[in-house]
Amino acid sequence: MPTPSAASRHVALAEVTRGGIVESLHAGSVAVVDRDGNVLRAAGDPDHLTFTRSALKPLQALPFVAAGGVERFGLSSSQVALLCASHSGEPRHAEAAADILARAGCTPADLQCGTHAPRFYDTRGEVPPPPPYSPLQHNCSGKHSGMLAFCAQCQWPKASYLEFEHPVQQAIRQSVATFTGVSTEALVAGIDGCSAPNYAVPLSALARAFARLASAAIDPDYGNAPRMLADAMVAHPGMVSGEGRSDLALMQAGRGDWVAKIGAEGVQAIGIRSRGIGIAVKVADGQSRGLMPSVVAVLDQLGLLDDAAREALGPWGRRPLRNYRGTQTGEIRPAVLLGPGVTPPGAPPSGPERTRTGTTAGGG
Repeated sequence: MPTPSAASRHVALAEVTRGGIVESLHAGSVAVVDRDGNVLRAAGDPDHLTFTRSALKPLQALPFVAAGGVERFGLSSSQVALLCASHSGEPRHAEAAADILARAGCTPADLQCGTHAPRFYDTRGEVPPPPPYSPLQHNCSGKHSGMLAFCAQCQWPKASYLEFEHPVQQAIRQSVATFTGVSTEALVAGIDGCSAPNYAVPLSALARAFARLASAAIDPDYGNAPRMLADAMVAHPGMVSGEGRSDLALMQAGRGDWVAKIGAEGVQAIGIRSRGIGIAVKVADGQSRGLMPSVVAVLDQLGLLDDAAREALGPWGRRPLRNYRGTQTGEIRPAVLLGPGVTPPGAPPSGPERTRTGTTAGGG
């Protein structure tokens, strides 16, 4: 198992300019893999050990859905999408989470995710009201509602649902191992911002999970559940994220083909259904501003952007920087260049070099 290191083979993913020169760089890595885990394209270190953060949410919802939870509680497709969400706390999100809880005989008081100001205020450029805030507005309330519903379905204790050895968390750990190809013993565990267990895996393993999630085939281990989750996410991207958010923009641009989930600290995973591949991006410094320019460039270099998608994602691919007077001072632009994946021993190298300096790619 790789270990995280400051000396990891990250490369420049995005540049920040001022006065016509590069002022700052955001380094990181990219892995593009198939559902068998073969690394097809890469930048930097495709095996960099990466905490999945909220990109893990579809895998955390998977055991509940596979066990018939959607049918047991009569959840709608939009509520299934909310199980995978890092939502903005809009009224539709809080109402859907409250309904999931009610159907499972639970209440918002059972949620152990904590509280924070709803994100839709920031997206709209508004100042949120002072606390207290409802846990239903927490960006992870859909995930936690699903965990509590799983407890109700299986008659497991609710109060301890976040403990590492709780049956819910054991089932999630197995789904993570199955979809990433990393054994449960090798998974590196941590605690997420919402207090749920989270796992670090090689970046390529996260990409593999999304390649498998996006597959249209019946899964040998989880049946129709991955398809149900992927279908719900692409049908209701606004429930997965919220107005003005990047996952909404990505899945709208993908028009049903891209299953996208962002994670904190500069993580993005995307499954491409038509190609059976997964993409995972990690910005090493955790800065979100370097993420979407990198992601859009990667999609472009993979030949996934038609004219409509390129236009839709244009504002995300190169982002102007403005000062407090509104004067443009520079931009954030992509610097990533995909190279070949893992080359068999003795095979000649192919494709572009994996690193470069002084130029940009993917943004024109």
